[in-house]
Amino acid sequence: MSQDIFVSVLIPAKNEANNLKPLLEEIRVALAGEAYEIIVVDDGSTDATLHELRQIKHNGLNALRILHHERSLGQSTSLYHAAREARGQWLATLDGDGQNDPADIPGMLALVRGEPGRGDVQLVAGHRVNRRDTASKRWASRFANGLRSRLLKDATPDTGCGLKLVERTAFLRLPYFDHMHRYIPALIQRHNGRMIVHPVNHRPRTTGVSKYGNLDRALVGILDLVGVWWLIRRTRLNTHAQEIEG
Repeated sequence: MSQDIFVSVLIPAKNEANNLKPLLEEIRVALAGEAYEIIVVDDGSTDATLHELRQIKHNGLNALRILHHERSLGQSTSLYHAAREARGQWLATLDGDGQNDPADIPGMLALVRGEPGRGDVQLVAGHRVNRRDTASKRWASRFANGLRSRLLKDATPDTGCGLKLVERTAFLRLPYFDHMHRYIPALIQRHNGRMIVHPVNHRPRTTGVSKYGNLDRALVGILDLVGVWWLIRRTRLNTHAQEIEG
């Protein structure tokens, strides 16, 4: 892994051709002066997403790396593949729809570098304090967050926020499964990682359509929630082996 890159920005993108150019430009501006790379995963898009990414790279965004899935494998798999290829010490995850604001990334980076007592932080979890979604989506999110919080006790008000900053080595230690990206805070804490919740901006989607419906999200989420609860209940990672000398 290159020591020159501090943060890798990971973006899963499925049919987001019209959102990517302004989003990547915002990242370039936000991280000016930072040692960074951007990895966008074209997750089996059927629109011009891959063509748009190639054009952006051809036009001079040298920090951009492009991964491609022949068919859609989902957000968690996209993030996992990108994390394995990443060269940065830290991973900043963003949704490809432009609703997350790249201008929040520098403030999150400041929480993990150069401040006393922050050296053991492995995750900065974004909290969308001004949700710009439909009323039904906000209601579904509040219900899911409340249920998850009671069951997992992960102290995270908004685990569904796509904007997170996570240490790469810590992320790659987590158990992989489809939809695991929704449980990164609970899984990090399962491995004794320290987390900070950070308020972030949230913007309305300007083009394209959401990839998730409330019903399918709820049905899959219940199964995943039970599985993560089981993992946490079965862990013994909160204790350490002591080396005996002599």
